[in-house]
Amino acid sequence: MKVIRNLFILSWIFLLVIFVGCGKDDTCEVKCGANQVLTSDCKCVTLGDDKNVIVSSNITVNTTWTKDKIYHLAQRVTVTDGVTLTIEAGTVIKGQAGSGANATALLIARGAKLNAQGTAAAPIIFTSVADEIVSGQIKSPNLEPTVSGLWGGLIILGRAPISAAADAVQIEGIPPSDINGLYGGSDAADNSGIIKYVSIRHGGANIGEGNEINGLTLGGVGNSTIIENIEIIGNSDDGIECFGGSVNLKNIIVWNSGDDAFDMDQAYSGTIDNIVAILGNDSDHAFELDGPEGAIKGSFTIKNGTVKGSLTTIMGEYGDLRDKVTCTLENIYFYNFKEDSDLELDNAGVSDNWIAGKIIFKNLEFNVSHLAAGNITLDKIFKDDGGRDAELNAAAIGFAKVVTTPGTGAFKSAFNGWTWSEANGELVALR
Repeated sequence: MKVIRNLFILSWIFLLVIFVGCGKDDTCEVKCGANQVLTSDCKCVTLGDDKNVIVSSNITVNTTWTKDKIYHLAQRVTVTDGVTLTIEAGTVIKGQAGSGANATALLIARGAKLNAQGTAAAPIIFTSVADEIVSGQIKSPNLEPTVSGLWGGLIILGRAPISAAADAVQIEGIPPSDINGLYGGSDAADNSGIIKYVSIRHGGANIGEGNEINGLTLGGVGNSTIIENIEIIGNSDDGIECFGGSVNLKNIIVWNSGDDAFDMDQAYSGTIDNIVAILGNDSDHAFELDGPEGAIKGSFTIKNGTVKGSLTTIMGEYGDLRDKVTCTLENIYFYNFKEDSDLELDNAGVSDNWIAGKIIFKNLEFNVSHLAAGNITLDKIFKDDGGRDAELNAAAIGFAKVVTTPGTGAFKSAFNGWTWSEANGELVALR
């Protein structure tokens, strides 16, 4: 069955690459072998040779992936409990096409570690097999940053506390029969490894019933884990989603997410510092912030952020605070949003937390100079579906202001040299 499945996947990739890469040359008549894919310049690349390694089974012993090879994920590949996967700086990993049970992804199970330490000079890149990028390149030579859903994504699971129906639950999209999909526990200081200077692109494969994989999924990840300098581009679902846990995140870019840029759930309790969200044509919220689903309570902080809206997306909201969330949003600059975009307190439970001082807004800036003068005010931006607009809007004078140039936001220096976003000129509004 595995042989049949692999042949099916390779055939699907063959058609995909022709569609993506050969549009400029309708006379491309090259026929590749069963273990090859066709590039946009009508050349066959052999999978499984000295330069291209097919990974088609779980990783059960300590393993190192090196930058002189390209690693092709042929299925959902799990690094199992007690095992460390080390990925050298400059390494490229490509997910093959597939959806549902055949969606490709790299999953770091509870008790496993990912040691992926790229550098500003040599970032680690996760992308699709349809992408012709090689080690040393920053921009894709053939895919646009809006292309999404070509493979799954990166999933990291740990044993830190979560607020759910049980101490440990199954991450969305992983079959219940696979115990590697469990996350959550009682160790806030759990360690899932070190992830630095990593760019994750073109992911979000559908895994069933309209449910896509996030670019980076963090389930119950503890605060001994180091995650910083991460770029997520063109993902069909959320850019990054934290299901509980206590991990701190630093220097994060999400560009062209199909749903939310940053999604927090199950009483996530860390700090996210120096972030950029660039909404695309299909984006929903910059922030979707959910609270506890069980007895455990928690609060998080998002600070030093620059958020660019989209004038063409159907949704394109500043943010939605839901499910009795408690959090702090601080030093964030918003611009290029539509006139009807809002930052919403979704229900009475959220409003109660606002009144109780459990939701804190500090130094939020809104640039609405692209809209007709007088058509937008802070009162229109802040919406309270709990019925307490008067209290919220009166307080808005103190924590938010309308500006024409940014006085706060993310720091660009953290993203120079290694991100496609910066190379493409997307970060002009940063400090």
